[in-house]
Amino acid sequence: MTDSPAPTEADIHLIQAILPHRYPFLLVDRVVQIDGIKTARGIKNVSMNEPHFQGHFPGNPVMPGVTIVEAMAQTAAVMVGTSLGLTEGNLRVYFMGIDGCKFRRKVVPGDQLLLDLETTRGRPGGKVWKFAGRATVDGELAAEAEFTAMMELPGT
Repeated sequence: MTDSPAPTEADIHLIQAILPHRYPFLLVDRVVQIDGIKTARGIKNVSMNEPHFQGHFPGNPVMPGVTIVEAMAQTAAVMVGTSLGLTEGNLRVYFMGIDGCKFRRKVVPGDQLLLDLETTRGRPGGKVWKFAGRATVDGELAAEAEFTAMMELPGT
């Protein structure tokens, strides 16, 4: 961890310094707002060249719901990692539960997915965190979920 002020946003370079994920499973392009460990807003630019569109569904590409939830979780991990100064790429986050997950609209190539996350439980040094996430496209709700994650911090 570092003593310098935590960034309030994260570009792809900082995201990759925090998360171990890489193509094709890095699902957040930028985090434009980070308010400590409280809230964050991520962006996922949905592109036709993503590998899941080859089979989901041919001729009618739709972003799989599980990848939308994963994009929310990655945004939450960037928020926590940034706020705690964990930029060594060794933050591991594992789903423990997903609750109240609902999908409201299709997400298709060309969409920009906004990922709004709020920490509902968690503290620096804690292993178990809870988040509430909402994914929108053009102001329209695409998905929402609450999820619990275990943060495996370096040295724990």
